[in-house]
This record gives sequence, structure tokens and C-alpha cells, in this order.
Amino acid sequence: MLSLVHLEVLAAVARHGSVTEAAKDLHYSQPSVSHHLSRLEAATGVKLVQRIGRGIRLTPEGRLLANRAAEIVGRVDAATNELAAQVGLQAGQVRLAANASTLSTIVPKAAAALARAHPGLQLSLFEQHPVEALQMLRHGEIDVALVFRHADAPLDEEGVRLVHVGEDSIYLLSHRPDDSLANHRHSPWIGGCDRCQAELNAVCQRAGFTPRIASHSDDIVVVQALVAAGAGVATQPGLALQAHHRPDIHATELTGYHRQIHAATYGNPPDPPAVATVIAALTQAATTS
Repeated sequence: MLSLVHLEVLAAVARHGSVTEAAKDLHYSQPSVSHHLSRLEAATGVKLVQRIGRGIRLTPEGRLLANRAAEIVGRVDAATNELAAQVGLQAGQVRLAANASTLSTIVPKAAAALARAHPGLQLSLFEQHPVEALQMLRHGEIDVALVFRHADAPLDEEGVRLVHVGEDSIYLLSHRPDDSLANHRHSPWIGGCDRCQAELNAVCQRAGFTPRIASHSDDIVVVQALVAAGAGVATQPGLALQAHHRPDIHATELTGYHRQIHAATYGNPPDPPAVATVIAALTQAATTS
């Protein structure tokens, strides 16, 4: 029979790639970690780890089980937090992941409001892109993922529920006031992560062309610096411009283009009281951003 302790050990070994580091993380001795791995192999009847020199690596079977172990352990931790939240918001803890633009605008406002209304509620924050945030959510490493997507974008995450928090306009960044996409059919563009670049491609294709990506950066400060230096033009959401806006570049709102901001949670409704309270605070903060 698989035990939670054995799964926790395997997940730690997979996370750190080392028995020594896993032992430090779990506050176990190295022999204890090795013992738990041996017991887990005996329980499953398959080889989970291979010795390579002084280190180890997971077998394909070990990697498969480790991925599930991380999810199981994460969900147990989440259930523990949910149970504590049921006792009252004074004992609640919510782990939230968001990308840079929302983490520097909507989230601080929500955090300040929560601190005033529920001083016992603990809010832990992580900066992550939506794809990684949803993965953390599925693995139980966070309780809420603040993500952006388009109205027609499919949601492929089974078990994930979305609460609409707000909308964020898209802006063209260039040297020209009152600029338009049509002026930059042949200009070099600055792209970012896969999801952001897909958004850029969709925006430009609706204007009748495919952007020529000359540079790549996900950092809103770097992107604006490149635009200011004449290295290209770019698009950024309004929340990013609220967080940082260089005075030597122009931002022109692209009418009809926007992204939707959602608070994503995992599992069956209803959300725990602490999570629901955080989502409500995020929604309120988004209306004033």
C-alpha cells in the first residue's frame, strides 16, 4: 500500500534531484530518505530510482509516480488549509500566483484591503506566468491562480474553475502619439512568452499582417526600454503600463482588443471561505485599477 510519507519523499527527491537535498527539505536523515524509497519500490513492485555515480535519477516509472505524488501531496496540503479556513478566516491561509502586471497592480490593492478587513488571513504570493500558475494550482501548491486569457481561448485544464475578475486593454508601444498597428506592418517587434506572443500574433493578424519578431523579453521594464531605444515596437496590457510607463514612449490603446483576467481555483465548488474572500477582494481591486 502506498503511504503519504513515501509519496512525499519521492516528490521531494524528484523536485531536488538529490537524496541529500530532499533530506534537508524534509528534515530527514539521508538513510531515512533512502529507506522510504526502498519501501516505496517494494510496495509498487517497480524500480523507481537508478544510481548514477554518487547521485540518482528517476526511472520513467519513478517520474510518472513522482508527478502524481506531487499532486497528491499538494492536494492534501490544500485540504489541510481548507479545513483550517472552515474554522474561520482568522486561521485562513491562501497561496496566490499571478503574473507581474497583476501582481504589481491588482494584487497589492486586494492584499491591503484583506489586511484591513481580515488581519488574521495569511496571503502568500508567487510570481508566475499563467501556464506555470495553473500547473501549481493543479498540483495543490497554490490555492488561487490569477491568469489572463481571451474570450475565445479554450481552457484545457480539467477541474479548473474560473471566476471573472476584470478586463485589461491592450496598448501599442511606440514613439508616435496616436499610433496604429497599420503603421508597423514592416516594423521590428518585441515578443515575449509563448502565450504573450500568441496574443501579439492574433492582434496583428486581425490588422492584416504577421509581426516580424526581432527581440524577446517578458520583462515590462526591458520591453519599454527597447521601444525607447528604437529596437522595435510592442504591445503591453494596461495593467503593465500602470506598473511602469516610461515618459519617452507613447502608449496607444488598441480599440476592441483586451484580455480577460480570471481567478482560477481547482476542484469542486464551493471555494473555502478564505479563498472566496480573496477572490472577492481581487474583483473589487480590479474595478478600481
